[in-house]
This record gives sequence, structure tokens and C-alpha cells, in this order.
Amino acid sequence: MTDQATPIFGLHLWLVLGVSTGTIFVLLLFLLSLCFFKHKPNNKPIKPQTLIPITTTPQLTNINNNNNILTSGIEKQALLLEDEPKIQVVVGPEVSHLGWGHWYTLRELEDATDGFAPENVVGEGGYGIVYHGLVAATNTHVAVKNLLNNRGQAEKEFEVEVEAIGRVRHKNLLRLLGYCAEGAHRILVYEYVNNGNLEQWLHGDVGLCSPLTWDIRMKIIIGTAKALTYLHEGLEPKVVHRDIKSSNILLDKLWNPKVSDFGLAKLLGADRSYITTRVMGTLGYVAPEYASTGMVNERSDVYSFGILFMELITGRYPVDYKRPQEEVHLVEWVRQMVNERCLEKVLDPKMIEKPASCVLKRALVVALRCADLNSEKRPKIGHVVHILESQDQPSSKERRGVGDSRVAPHGSPSVESNEKQVTYIGG
Repeated sequence: MTDQATPIFGLHLWLVLGVSTGTIFVLLLFLLSLCFFKHKPNNKPIKPQTLIPITTTPQLTNINNNNNILTSGIEKQALLLEDEPKIQVVVGPEVSHLGWGHWYTLRELEDATDGFAPENVVGEGGYGIVYHGLVAATNTHVAVKNLLNNRGQAEKEFEVEVEAIGRVRHKNLLRLLGYCAEGAHRILVYEYVNNGNLEQWLHGDVGLCSPLTWDIRMKIIIGTAKALTYLHEGLEPKVVHRDIKSSNILLDKLWNPKVSDFGLAKLLGADRSYITTRVMGTLGYVAPEYASTGMVNERSDVYSFGILFMELITGRYPVDYKRPQEEVHLVEWVRQMVNERCLEKVLDPKMIEKPASCVLKRALVVALRCADLNSEKRPKIGHVVHILESQDQPSSKERRGVGDSRVAPHGSPSVESNEKQVTYIGG
């Protein structure tokens, strides 16, 4: 029946039915598409309802700061206020993306330190004021260093130091957690160490007896030497600290040292033996060649370490004009006492238990060697760690009390070592 012809152009009935069905299907699709586009929401660009800002200012206190990051140049971000459909422009700080660490907002650090309250100050110097803070979001105690000089060259150094030092990880180095760079503010955020610094325990009011026993002092000096070994020998480019001193050695409750304050640190590539820079540091700790020429390398840190070692043993400042003329400069006085074999006189009188004479002799000779006027004669700091850690296994000469601790010519003790023992050779 479907094969019979129809009046419609003489077509067969089955063909007419197929064409009609297809036409109806196409019409239905067309009608459905019209309905769909008619009820579709307006797809014109709309203003954002929320903003995750890239930068922030203290005035925008209602903005979520958790996802803030630094960006290059001046970034303009549009903010749609919830109560009115107009755009507010936020201008961020002119700081390059540092690419590392957590960026703390100024508001976070103000809240953490109670508005940088004076009662939260835990230290200050020529480069900034350090505050104790508590970051509420993570319930973390931090040390917040508000840098005072934040213009010109200091801006460049701030970026270099955050980029380089921020990745440093060592148990005897104070960890840099992050930073803040908003407007003119440049702030570094460190882990908080809760037992003060070495200067306070050596020179502060601790009573007639110091809690720093000989073993604790050796623990502090070895930990400091290990931190410097990591900076000098474990990193590329190596890092020269330039300001090793007792106030920069922080201590935890177990007397573990943390070397802090990389504000003067300089990077030294493998192809450079020295860098020339403006002389900066602390009186008494600065290496003589650095003070006279401005050239600094890792041997400059070794000199400062030697002075620190003598300060730890004697409980005296590196330079003390209140003392008799021959005792003003610590390194010269210690050298004289060693030459005259008056070793017991150099010990901190507040230290109750005295070390064995052979142990004291070794420590003094190593300290003097580190503070040699000739930088080429100073040992590498890694070698110093080996010598100090081997002191619990004295050589046969030391056990017999035969060692000679006289200072060699040019003001330097002569030290020879191998993996089994350390012996002293008279000058």
C-alpha cells in the first residue's frame, strides 16, 4: 500500500510520510531552541560579586587576606562592594614578586604584636626592631622584625635576602617564615625562640653563678660552628653572615643555639673569593682585613666566631674600656694569658665547674687560631667543628698533660689535626 503513487508530485506514500516526519522533527527542534534562548539568562559581562585580592591595603579591612600574594609593579584590582554596584580601585605596593614564603599582611602583623606595642619589643638594633607576636590564624608565636631602613639599596637587599635566606634550613639557623611588603613597610617574620640570646646570659644579671656550664657553652659554640659550616660549605652560592656576635645567637630552653639576623648577609659565588662591600658589623668582632679594605669572605666570619668563642669562655666583652689597659681588647689579653700559661685566669668567674686544663687549652688555642690576624692562617669552620667535637677523646699527650699551648709567631696557635687526634705544637 505504501508503494502506491500519491497526488503529491506522484511520489510514493512511504516517501511522503518520511519527508513529513522529518520536517515535523526539524520544526520541533527549532521551536525548542527558540524557547531555550528566550529563557537563557543575559550573558553580557557582569561585575564580579567577590574578590580575592592580589594586594591589599590596611584600609580595606573587610577583605579576606588569606590568598594575598606579591606581584610585579603597581597592580590595580577591581572590587565590587556588596552594598553598591560600583568599582573601587586598590593599588598595591611596588614590590617585585619574591617567589618564596608566606606573605603576611600588615594588618596580620599589627594584630599579632598589638600594634607593634613597646611592651612586645624583644630586641632592637641599627637595622630594625624585633617584636614578639602571636599570629591568631595559626596560633603561632613569631618574631617580627620591622626594618627601619626600607629605601634605596635596602629595598634591593631586602628582596635578595628573602629570596636567598628564606630557603635556608638548618637546626642551628633561625628560620625565616615569611615577610610583609606593603607600602613603605618591609618586615621579616622569623620563628620565635623563647630563651633570650647569648649576650643576655653572659653579661646580664644572672646572679653569682651562671647557668651556663662548660658543657652548655661548648654545646652553644659547636652549634654555632655547625650553622656557619652550613652557610659556608653547604650552600651555593655560599652565605657570609658578616655579623656573628653574642646578641645574634638565640637560645631555646634546651640551650640549643640559633644563629639569627641575616640583615648583613652577603652571597658569595663559587667563582669569587671575596666581595667588596661597605664595612658593617659590631666593634670587636670585625675582622681586621674587612675593617681596612672592605673585602669580606667566609674567613671574616671565622674571625668573628673566634672572638665569640673567647667571649663565651671568659664571660667578657670583646672590647671593654672599663677594664685595665692591658685587658681592654679581649683577643690580646687571652693571647697573653695563653703565652704566660695562666689559663685558669681567663675562665668566667661565674662558672662553677671548671673544665680540665687540657680541654680548656684546646678551646683557647682553637679560638685564637680562628682570630688570627692573618686570614690565610684561619681554619675553615668545618675543620673547627671536627676539632671541637673530638675534644671528648683527648690525645695521649693531653691525657698525660704534656701538650704545649704557647702561641705561635704572628699571634696564632699552631693546630694540626687528623681524624684521630688534635695536637698542639709550640711556636
